[in-house]
Amino acid sequence: MKEKLFLGVQALLFIAYGLYCLVNPTVLLESAGVMATSVTATIELQSMYGGLQTAVGAMCALAVMQPRLRFPTLLALLFLFAGLAVVRVTLGLTQGDYSGYTSFAMVFESVSLLLLIWLIRTAQPEGGDTARRTG
Repeated sequence: MKEKLFLGVQALLFIAYGLYCLVNPTVLLESAGVMATSVTATIELQSMYGGLQTAVGAMCALAVMQPRLRFPTLLALLFLFAGLAVVRVTLGLTQGDYSGYTSFAMVFESVSLLLLIWLIRTAQPEGGDTARRTG
């Protein structure tokens, strides 16, 4: 149940943010200071912040509906949030960036990472599959 709730919240957040960035990439200039200076740059922002974020949300939504996909999705999110949190926290702290965007992202990504570690450690295998719990 807790995995399903976590994935459902992530699905809503990623899909909403992704679609918003897809249709309004200039929001990144307002919130994060990221600006597209060409059509190529706009496509890049829409792809990475719009398309990728929406796809991650769709993956989470699918895992909510398909129990067999929950553990693999949690594992994928673990790597995604680890990359984001470790780099953002390290660079934010070493470069002294405590803007609202960076601070919010640091907290969101770090909390999500810690929750994922907890969820994966306590996850109940689907269908009696104990292979992933050994070791």
